[in-house]
Amino acid sequence: MFALHSVPPHSASMQLQQTLVAIVYPNEAYPQSTFERIVADCRARELRIAGVLQHPVCSDAAGHCDVALEELTTGKWTNLFEDRGTGAGGCRLDVSALAAVNGQVARSLDDDPELLVLNKFGKVEAEGRGLLDLIAIAVDRGISVVIGVPARNLEAWRKFAGGMSVELSSDPSEVADWLKRTLPLRRSRMS
Repeated sequence: MFALHSVPPHSASMQLQQTLVAIVYPNEAYPQSTFERIVADCRARELRIAGVLQHPVCSDAAGHCDVALEELTTGKWTNLFEDRGTGAGGCRLDVSALAAVNGQVARSLDDDPELLVLNKFGKVEAEGRGLLDLIAIAVDRGISVVIGVPARNLEAWRKFAGGMSVELSSDPSEVADWLKRTLPLRRSRMS
């Protein structure tokens, strides 16, 4: 595959690492402000982004917080957890809601964004489902991807990424530096 190119194989691997980024964070300490800053920085720089931004949805009556995903190109919010009533046990993830978000984001990739933002490599992704196909589509199209990875799923992420990603902390300045290096201003705006 690399015989046709003048760039050695390790350079292609380094380029992929710069476009596939895991923001690793401690379990149950989702870096909300880091992801909000990524989206705000990209919008301020007029970069085309796709993906989702996670938002907590807390209900005092239920005594717990759920998650809604904001699809970044349409602004549509989708609740990811089913309200199955008091005393219900087990996983409350609404798989059909996740599939709907997946479809929305997949369609937005046709607009050739510069960055795909995915909230989390969670349990569903660690099991090989969820939003993983979006990562594959983005990598295939040369779109940079940033995704949150809780520490408990780091080994599954590494197995999925096959050593082809870079891992950053949730430190906003570290992420901002990566964004500036990876997604510089487009030449048309610099002239």
